[in-house]
Amino acid sequence: MSGRFLVHVVDDDPAVRDSLSFALGAADYDVRTYESALQLLERGAALEFGVIVTDVRMPGMTGLELVARLKELGIAHPVIVLTGHADVVMAVEAMKAGVVDFLEKPLDEQALLAAIETARRRAEGVGGREAEREQIRARIAQLTGREKEVFEQIAAGASNKSAALKLGISPRTVEIYRANVMEKMRARTLSDLVRMALLRDPTD
Repeated sequence: MSGRFLVHVVDDDPAVRDSLSFALGAADYDVRTYESALQLLERGAALEFGVIVTDVRMPGMTGLELVARLKELGIAHPVIVLTGHADVVMAVEAMKAGVVDFLEKPLDEQALLAAIETARRRAEGVGGREAEREQIRARIAQLTGREKEVFEQIAAGASNKSAALKLGISPRTVEIYRANVMEKMRARTLSDLVRMALLRDPTD
């Protein structure tokens, strides 16, 4: 990496801000911290370019509202959203709003560093996004017909029960297929799976 890349950390929890600041500083990133989305937005057009890492649930303005506001202002910084509440619908909403990645708390430090590096490469125009899409498509191609059906249902935010009703199988069978899909797609979390589905079918 040439020079120290900047990461803006937005979280209302001072312990989280301190923890992320320390971890990212140790990984050779420059870090600016903000206790609210509004504090970051106060910088407006003067906001230095870098990746924004923001919590979803914050008083005043949520992380997703921040993403929408940045878009309105024409601020094209890549955004990574953090949440302590696993929520597939929120993951879909975040990815469709244009965030680069969606990570669940408690954070896996290596996963965060990998997400920031992906965002940095994307921001700097380094090839990689299309290569990632190709990897995802190759993994999907390895799924069986039924596994693909389950994958599509999960990616659309369906629960095991509703997926089972739509596919005419039991919720327990959906669980088994879902475990197979997670393994073949190399997804650590449900959010990973949703992200892969959205990356496969880019809207940009």
